[in-house]
Amino acid sequence: MAGEHTDLNYLNHERGIKSWLLTLDHKRIGIMYLVSVMIAFALGGVMALLVRTELAFKGETMMEADTYNQVFTLHGAIMVFLFIIPSVPAALGNFFLPIMLGAKDVAFPKLNLASYYIYVLGTIFTIVAILVGHVDTGWTFYTPYSARADSSVVWMTMGVFILGFSSILTGVNFVATVHKMRAPGLVWTRLPLFIWGIYATAVIQVLATPVLAITLFLLAMEKVLTIGIFDPQLGGDPVLFQHFFWFYSHPAVYIMILPGMAVVNELIATFSQRKIFGYMFVAMSSVALALLGFLVWGHHMFTSGMSEYATMVFSALTFLVAIPSGVKVFNWVATLYQGSISLASPMLYALGFIALFTIGGLTGLFLGTLSVDIHLHDTYFVVAHFHYVMVGGTVFGFLGGIHYWWPKMTGRMYNETTARWAFALVFTGFNVTFFSQFVMGSQGMPRRYYDYLDQFQPLHMTSSGGAYILGVGFLVMTVMFIQSLRSGAQAPANPWASAGYEWQTTSPPHPHNFAVDPEMTRGPYDYHLCTDEELFDGLRAPEEPAAEHAA
Repeated sequence: MAGEHTDLNYLNHERGIKSWLLTLDHKRIGIMYLVSVMIAFALGGVMALLVRTELAFKGETMMEADTYNQVFTLHGAIMVFLFIIPSVPAALGNFFLPIMLGAKDVAFPKLNLASYYIYVLGTIFTIVAILVGHVDTGWTFYTPYSARADSSVVWMTMGVFILGFSSILTGVNFVATVHKMRAPGLVWTRLPLFIWGIYATAVIQVLATPVLAITLFLLAMEKVLTIGIFDPQLGGDPVLFQHFFWFYSHPAVYIMILPGMAVVNELIATFSQRKIFGYMFVAMSSVALALLGFLVWGHHMFTSGMSEYATMVFSALTFLVAIPSGVKVFNWVATLYQGSISLASPMLYALGFIALFTIGGLTGLFLGTLSVDIHLHDTYFVVAHFHYVMVGGTVFGFLGGIHYWWPKMTGRMYNETTARWAFALVFTGFNVTFFSQFVMGSQGMPRRYYDYLDQFQPLHMTSSGGAYILGVGFLVMTVMFIQSLRSGAQAPANPWASAGYEWQTTSPPHPHNFAVDPEMTRGPYDYHLCTDEELFDGLRAPEEPAAEHAA
């Protein structure tokens, strides 16, 4: 460890709303992102429950067909653009990336704050779209329908357009921070795998998001100025919109899933007390996913009339993407082998991630097979596959990260028994909700439909029942975290006995992250090089003396 900071004003850290709104502290910005994305998650979840309530029974249950189209559109748009994409990178990444690098802050603190306010501005545009009209295009905004729909589509697409700038600026900031702000001794081969995942995600954000931005801008221009770009009545090509949209949106799948994988790396290592098996293979698989993600967008368009040779190429590349994902799953399982495994609540989410993401990945191979995809395209099989990857993957990774780092972020412990019950409800509710949709999809139930045939009634009721179990699980979790803030036990510096760099500072972290400038002399998973003080000192009760603990 190097010399101490000369600035001791952190002892009088500013408080009050103004200090939060104008803060340049990456930790506070991360918390503001966290609160924002959780509000979006709650709103999107309510929309999902409304959809499942309507579909529990045939015919009109609680809303008309047009209202149903608006609700499922808002569910998709809110969940994808306001929650899943910024959840781990912008919230957890902002808080922990500089700490894991041994830095005091990100490379561009003012740009970091600006990116948050751009996110808020994009959210306001999205809310205006909800209030001034109805958006019923689905979250993909497919043309030509979106070009001819209500004018509120312009508000919605401009909201997503603005949100894209927040994503780009965050990505630029993280890339610069990883390259330029690492502590002495922190070479690339010592980077935490969480950093590798966030870094690969940032590269995708910088390279892919401008494509979506210009695509939605062109859609808005077509609608406002009646320019023929995507609308065939004006001489445009709707398939061109799909190419542009999915050229962004398939890499965006990895913007969503890579951060979840990054969190799981930390959970597996900590709760098995072992170094990640094949560290560099896991790190490079993140980079491989980021690069290969740009080559497979066409598998979303097998039924759009593309050349049969193009579809064969995209199908082959889709199978290729499975390799780096398989590397991660194999190495996680190999790390667990003969590890000292603790089934604490964060680890339960990590194991749930592995199980659910594996199902999501394997069912993706069905959709990447040309002959099978013709039958399964635009059915509930696709809905189930997407949710097993996004919710079973991204959201489970996010929840695991929240449980894991909650003591570090807040300085409070939560009730572990309640956390395990919440996990049981969430895991059970999720599988009941979406596994039944695999069955429906294989039987031909189309997605986005307001009504259905009698034969699908039992499976829809099962799926809706699972959604309510899932909702109860999230409600229990929310109450648990609120209770923790009010009366939770004081968190030690290292409650999980982790070798990770972020656990070598106080809980919550010092305003400058570390009391003295750190120098990294070991890797983040080198448990055999850690001293007892690094691993276990934080586990002592505040009044328990060191000598007594050592005895």
